[in-house]
Amino acid sequence: MIYLILVYCLLQIGLGVWLGQKVRSSGDFFVAGRSLSPGLLFATLLAANVGAGSTVGATGLGYRDGLAAWWWVGSAGVGCLILGQFVGPRIWKIASDHDLKTAGDFLEWRFGRDVRGVVASLLWLGTIAILAGQLTALAWILNVVAGLDKTTGTIVGGVVATIYFSAGGLKSSAYVNAVQLTVKIVGFVVAVPLVLMKVGGFSALHSATAIPESSWNFFSGGASGVQYLALLAPAFVISPGLLQKVYGARDASAVRWGVTINSLALFAFACFPPILGLCARALHAGLENPELALPTLFVNDLHPALGALGLAAVVSAELSTADAVLFILATSLSKDLYKTFINKDADDGQVLKVARFAALGGGIAGIYVAIKAASVIGVLSIFYSMLSVCLFVPVILGLYVKSADRTHALTAIFTGIASFLLAHFTSAGKGYYGLTPPLIGLLLSAAAAMLALAIRPAAQPKELTK
Repeated sequence: MIYLILVYCLLQIGLGVWLGQKVRSSGDFFVAGRSLSPGLLFATLLAANVGAGSTVGATGLGYRDGLAAWWWVGSAGVGCLILGQFVGPRIWKIASDHDLKTAGDFLEWRFGRDVRGVVASLLWLGTIAILAGQLTALAWILNVVAGLDKTTGTIVGGVVATIYFSAGGLKSSAYVNAVQLTVKIVGFVVAVPLVLMKVGGFSALHSATAIPESSWNFFSGGASGVQYLALLAPAFVISPGLLQKVYGARDASAVRWGVTINSLALFAFACFPPILGLCARALHAGLENPELALPTLFVNDLHPALGALGLAAVVSAELSTADAVLFILATSLSKDLYKTFINKDADDGQVLKVARFAALGGGIAGIYVAIKAASVIGVLSIFYSMLSVCLFVPVILGLYVKSADRTHALTAIFTGIASFLLAHFTSAGKGYYGLTPPLIGLLLSAAAAMLALAIRPAAQPKELTK
């Protein structure tokens, strides 16, 4: 089984490097020449969204908390639905009209260099966390399948994702993602009914003694439930990696259809992890690490060939999201920091070279953090919290409020980060009055921006695209 997984990884590297030979400009690397059809945009978005958190992490939540784990992936679907119907088409038009290639380009066009630099620096810290989450999940898989220790498994996964993304950026990853998505869909569609049959069907699953009654509460169970909306939905509306894939669409219609279908697919896929987690609890009660539930099922409860297919689907999930994170890291350093603050006269070739080196450096940093990290969900929560509280309000202000300027954006960013950190550390991550630390940060960020707008409107409102 391990050899099939390794061969699959090598094939992805080969495809990425081959496609990367056709990348000649930063426009190809960053936005795929603005040529993505609705289908290809859907594929690269869904492949990026179904990663470690949506597979290994969410199945672990299903094992621990039950049906309420649906909200981990379902909340991402809510955010993507808002992106597809409202934010995406509008920001695509602005990006197309002004030749913007990154989320940082939009922030600078709208608010100035200071905002771009602050957000880029914060995102570099937060984004390393999500890359580490993907690599941690890969390490768990290789540990169960081949007995590899966590360090070795993390390095293997990091090398594969870094090589094929660095070769061609969005242009190569979009096509590799389409292959990965096919493997994911087939793998999970085949695995879920077979694992259910192993348990004895839904009735046997519902009566399993190892599963507590609280696991059947859809809206709340353990630490999982509808509260994930506050953590995840805003992050999936304004994620730099997702926005940049949106920039790569050929027109606004492709954005609307590609992103919306992706959100509907997330709603459907969200059903798989809780079911698999509950099946794992029924069949393998007492796992010390719930995040081993998914690879344990595929290795122990499926025919070896089908188990290999399922594991290939999970590996595809982790690698496709890892390349989306490398996408953020590469563009953030090359365009938002290097081109903007270090070498303003850098030509297209220099920016492309820095982007590739940034992806390499990000991959190494992600491997290091993953080796030290204990949990997939834990490190992913850090990233999504940072993303929501520092970027959601500035992007929405920039798109819809003409009178918003640099002062209002910076007020929102620093208030959001400060209030989130204060709430997190003073409450041991639990929050106050039923509000989680990310939601507290988001609400106070918006309130501070509105207060700043009321006190000091912009002298020269920015003309926005209609």
